[in-house]
Amino acid sequence: MENIHLMEHLQPHVIYPLKIGSLDLSISNAVVMIWIASVLVLITLTLAGRIGRLVPKGLQNLMESIVSYLKQTFVTEILGEEGMAWFPFVATLFFFILYCNLLGLVPKMFTATSNINVTASLAIVVFLCTQGVGIYKHGPFGYFKRFAPKGIHPAILVIMIPIEIISQFAKPFALAIRLFANMTAGHLVILVFLGMIIMFKSVIIVPFPLAMAVAMMAFEIFVSLIQAFIFSILATMYIAEAIHEEH
Repeated sequence: MENIHLMEHLQPHVIYPLKIGSLDLSISNAVVMIWIASVLVLITLTLAGRIGRLVPKGLQNLMESIVSYLKQTFVTEILGEEGMAWFPFVATLFFFILYCNLLGLVPKMFTATSNINVTASLAIVVFLCTQGVGIYKHGPFGYFKRFAPKGIHPAILVIMIPIEIISQFAKPFALAIRLFANMTAGHLVILVFLGMIIMFKSVIIVPFPLAMAVAMMAFEIFVSLIQAFIFSILATMYIAEAIHEEH
């Protein structure tokens, strides 16, 4: 029973039921975590931007270092100066996912990114932005023309066009599943070790699963950072492909 109780921490649950007709707008713990993460992103970036020290230190130094690295990676190496307008979006995406991941490591909190609905929503936003910027940049005909490159035999196009269309939907699907699976798996391993502590209740055995749980918790901090970076850099690559037709 104790293990079942621990597993409940991986599941979203309704905090405040709210229905408007047949539309369910209930507020779950995942929604609350999204709100908290959004507020934290706004506060930290606003404070860091308003400190304005000539020699940055503390929070300003940390945030400027991270933003500078993200700009170097996302804009200089992937998007190019032409895609600079998209940097605020992908940078905000990175910080939002990072906060959602890290909040799940706080006791009594819930990892919003371990909910497939949250990761799928983020992936859908990336998908819409990708298709939107591609159509805006090249026009509807020019954007969809890349699904049928010149010089390709019509018989091959019958196979190639459906594959290209499917690939457009496969990218956001992979984004959603990757983030969801990694965040869920890490927390599941931690709960397994904690469950072993409750199960054995032995002074001799308990220190081993406890040490492993602490080690996994520390590793999850690293995983939270990596997963936020992977999601945002892949989103950047998809946007860059839509902007630069030659890709």
